[in-house]
Amino acid sequence: MKKFIVIAVLLTVCAMAFAGGGKDAGAGGGQPQIGVAIYKFDDTFMSYTRNAIENNAKGKAVVTTVDSQNAQPTQNDQVDQFITKKMNAIAINPVDRTAAGAIIDKAKAGKVPVVFFNREPFPDDMRKWDQVYYVGAKAEESGTMQGEIAVEYWKANPGADKNKDGVLQYIMLKGEPGHQDAELRTEFSIKAVTAAGIKVQLLAEDTAMWDRPRAVEKMDAFWARFGDQIEVVFCNNDDMALGAIESLRKAGFFTGGKYLPVVGVDATAPALQALSEGTLLGTVLNDAQSQGKATFDLSYALATGANPANAGWKVTDGKYVWVPYQKVTRDNYKDFQ
Repeated sequence: MKKFIVIAVLLTVCAMAFAGGGKDAGAGGGQPQIGVAIYKFDDTFMSYTRNAIENNAKGKAVVTTVDSQNAQPTQNDQVDQFITKKMNAIAINPVDRTAAGAIIDKAKAGKVPVVFFNREPFPDDMRKWDQVYYVGAKAEESGTMQGEIAVEYWKANPGADKNKDGVLQYIMLKGEPGHQDAELRTEFSIKAVTAAGIKVQLLAEDTAMWDRPRAVEKMDAFWARFGDQIEVVFCNNDDMALGAIESLRKAGFFTGGKYLPVVGVDATAPALQALSEGTLLGTVLNDAQSQGKATFDLSYALATGANPANAGWKVTDGKYVWVPYQKVTRDNYKDFQ
């Protein structure tokens, strides 16, 4: 009798394994497996992108998402594990874009296609393999839109030129040094101002590493040093813009008619709230939903052996999907809530 029971159990287990599709079934009923590495989970914009990837994967693929904790060695180990586990594709938001070349070499050796997103690898690295793609937005566009928002305010409000010298004195809060978004937003925001015929003077520039608390500290120091000389605050993202606003509140701004224009990028929910309150002058939609969907769609195509060019997105130069930015101000912020 015991022998009969053992045989019956074994037959049942085998039948279940066969019905489920073997190895892949245990991970998701035969669905392709995609590894996703995010440079750090507590970045507001990347949390939106991560959610978009995972939501678009439901019912189609098994997605394993890991937090690289803003450490490239950690991310390297995570990528190694993805390759060892024979993931069908990998999507990577690199901690350090200069590390992309080594990641591509490993992925190519392991025959695991890669989609980078939000932080663009160097062109030479992208050309290393035909199974490497990038999803993102052209940072110069967001910088230009930031500058245009500041120009519109400057021209519509003569009082914005506090010392009446015809020169826009500004502060720049930058993201991570060397990050293409930080460098290009910094450069093109000011180019847009000068292209409008407005003279500018940089009072101070420093990095707050995309981080709100660091931006509060930096802005506290800037205000203590320059005070009412500051006429506009440019920030490479919304988290830093909100940090600048928090600092300026302590200095008495945004009440009783005392105002200082602050411009950000990303159009996060807290930034839209700040627009509704009249504290943030403007931001630029960095479309996390579309970037997340495009990242998943390309990864899924690669994971299933399909052509990424047929994944529903325009692929430029055989490698790149560019998601456009949109200008967001008090006039249209409700459209993005």
